Amino acid sequence: MKKLIIGAAALILSAGAFTLINTQAEAAVQTLQSLAAAKGKYFGSATDNPELSDTAYTAILGGGEFGQTTPGNAMKWDSTEPSQNSFSYTKGDAVVSFAQAHNMTVRGHTLLWHNQLPGWVSALPATQLQAAMENHIANVATHFKGKVFAWDVVNEPFNEDGTFRTSPFNNAMGSDYIAIALRAARAADPTAKLYINDYNTDGQGAKADGMYNLVKSLKAAGVPIDGVGFQGHLAIQYGFPTNMQANLQRFADLGVDVAITELDVRMVLPRDSTKDATQATYYSNVVKACVAVTRCVGITIWDYTDKYSWIPSVFSGQGAALPWDDSLVKKPTAYNAIAVALGGTAESASPTPSRSTSSSPPPAGACAATYKITGSWPGGFQGEVSVTGSKPGWTVKWAFANGQTISQLWGGTVSQSGANVTVTPASWNNTPPATFGFLASWNGTNAVPTVTCA
Repeated sequence: MKKLIIGAAALILSAGAFTLINTQAEAAVQTLQSLAAAKGKYFGSATDNPELSDTAYTAILGGGEFGQTTPGNAMKWDSTEPSQNSFSYTKGDAVVSFAQAHNMTVRGHTLLWHNQLPGWVSALPATQLQAAMENHIANVATHFKGKVFAWDVVNEPFNEDGTFRTSPFNNAMGSDYIAIALRAARAADPTAKLYINDYNTDGQGAKADGMYNLVKSLKAAGVPIDGVGFQGHLAIQYGFPTNMQANLQRFADLGVDVAITELDVRMVLPRDSTKDATQATYYSNVVKACVAVTRCVGITIWDYTDKYSWIPSVFSGQGAALPWDDSLVKKPTAYNAIAVALGGTAESASPTPSRSTSSSPPPAGACAATYKITGSWPGGFQGEVSVTGSKPGWTVKWAFANGQTISQLWGGTVSQSGANVTVTPASWNNTPPATFGFLASWNGTNAVPTVTCA
């Protein structure tokens, strides 16, 4: 896929977020990962290093919805070996560390791709490229040995007509470069599952046929190939891929695993209810196809939120491709379509405005605070407090009435003793107008407290 281009972005909390409630309160809280695990599969989200500094984002990424992650860029050649024989793993290690801390597995992505290559690779004489390729694979796969369960060894080797894509590797070695790369990866990490990964192979067609014939020939030649990744970058304006389930099954019948590796479903903006419904159908169809194929091991969405989607920077006027919006709020149609296709129950959504409470308007030199619940899901919710007035160094206090407990707060420092909460500002958030947000747990009732500001 294309390189993600991500700039710094401030956290934006939706003031009109819906509240999500589990329809079976007596049951254990369902997540996409728990539902997938019940089917013998995983459900994951890609991520990238810039996102890991966004605490509201990481609270969801590592909060149980996802059991697997894929680094969007941190393990690609331009990141891991920017100059020949000079290797850098800082970014990849950061993603692995996050995953390990949150009980998530990691798919390595990617050892070999025609894109995002440092200039020195393409500048090498063809006679030197195989050795450089094998050296790169050996070093990177060895570094991450035991930390990734699978590798996209070769990424996007095909043209749309099923012929092999022109690349420095194909130019130097012909299509044999694929077998050479797979053997090098197996030698470096004998236990990782080795994949070939591509887009527009999700349904039957010429490109999928090219992939099928390649995998069949590799298997016949005894080349180590354990799986095929189907990226799943879909768009509602182009129609759903042809016979996806049957296509996945024919690859599985070759004796390899299959996986949906980079799923998103884009649309021409703006969003509307009709487009959302079509998008939800696409998500449902993909998940159902994977569930129906025993050797489909899992599904990864290409980051979970529109806030960090690659789509708008590549497809002008398109976006809204993911199950969470750019305010980190679940889209009920897309999210529920995935959950139900995994065998779960739909969460009910109430499009009522956020509940809030305010303190009295402040006198000169004082402050006031407004508390809002901006999103809620089974067992947890997100809140926001806005501080107004002219008093620097404010302090906001409230008392929870229903046993709520704050787990994470940004924009300030929190202390909680029983029901009583006190928040003081971060240094950059010292003077009103100021806003801070938080994540907290709740159970049964989530009354909005009265807040004071001094």
